[in-house]
Amino acid sequence: MGKHHQNLLNNLEKFRKSAGLTQQDLSESAEVSRKSINAIENGVYVPSTVLALKISKILNCRIEDLFELPKN
Repeated sequence: MGKHHQNLLNNLEKFRKSAGLTQQDLSESAEVSRKSINAIENGVYVPSTVLALKISKILNCRIEDLFELPKN
């Protein structure tokens, strides 16, 4: 986790809700805890590359749709 991860823009909650999934639904599909999904959505935890890939595949979007760096 980079030391400036608070600056990471996170759209996971929006995409999850658009897909009609609860945090529990997504966590089960991604094989992680619901607390992990909650922590990612709240910017407390930055997912690994593997987890970000799993989530983007489940939500049928690109990783860049879910997470992005702010424009300078």
